[in-house]
Amino acid sequence: MSKIMDELKAKIKGKNIKIVFPESSDERILEAAHKLYEEELILPVLIGKKEDLPEAVHRCKIVDPECFDGFNEYVQAMVERRAGKCSYEEAKEALKTSNYFGTMMVYMNHADGLVSGAIHSTGDTVRPALQLIKTKKDVTKTFGYFLMIRDDEKYIMGDCAINPNPDAKSLAEFAIESAKAAKMFGIDPKVALLSFSTNGSAMTDETKKVREAVKIAKSKKTGFDIDGEMQFDAAFVESVGKSKFPDSPVAGKANTFIFPDLNSGNIGYKMVQRLAGFEAVGPILAGLNKPVNDLSRGCSVQDIYNTAIITAAQSLD
Repeated sequence: MSKIMDELKAKIKGKNIKIVFPESSDERILEAAHKLYEEELILPVLIGKKEDLPEAVHRCKIVDPECFDGFNEYVQAMVERRAGKCSYEEAKEALKTSNYFGTMMVYMNHADGLVSGAIHSTGDTVRPALQLIKTKKDVTKTFGYFLMIRDDEKYIMGDCAINPNPDAKSLAEFAIESAKAAKMFGIDPKVALLSFSTNGSAMTDETKKVREAVKIAKSKKTGFDIDGEMQFDAAFVESVGKSKFPDSPVAGKANTFIFPDLNSGNIGYKMVQRLAGFEAVGPILAGLNKPVNDLSRGCSVQDIYNTAIITAAQSLD
């Protein structure tokens, strides 16, 4: 883990990247923000009142929504962005909450990304991002992947966090966005769309969905090696890949794994984490126009620190 983080630190250092932390009342957030500032990795933006925060973080940027000169501009911009789905008064009330205000800072290009979730639910973190920042032009849904690390081994696994039963188009998007994520972490992406079938060995609605996703992903001509459908052993074990899917550029070489649904994704990454001793970093959200990441409410200071570094690196891509 330290090697990857060192690489990301080198990538973001000196770039003056601003990451918003809406939860300035949490001591873990303040400790991580102070450390990030002192190491000159990012410029933390804390949402809150300066007088309520310890002197140690006063050199970070502190923004109080109640005293913010551009508040009315934010309200109007939110009304326009929501396109009839929220009134001026509703936007005004929403922007009094730290997550909406922080997300609006990112949308208005006053910050480069946001990290929240230490005291808020996933919905409270992700909902403002979906409403204001929204997904990229060619992406219909955001999703959550995990970076799995054990010594020098690195893998990407998704979606393990957000979408219960994605359709073929969504799976194709997850595959492409996961390949981009793999590159950010120094992985040459070989993307396998997983199934209980390999290369047409079973014909069901489930396997047809995965095959259709592969077809859609390949039609985008991204230059990434993406293939499927395939069982995990065909994706991961060279001898099995050669036997079951001999013409595939991915079989037996995969390092980026796309699960067909959230059941298999969530179970799969946790089995790898617990049985094989991998460190699971994430979930890291992908597919948004600008990076927003959700913490676990049981997160440590180190988790927040690492997530902020990853968020900053995402903002450069």
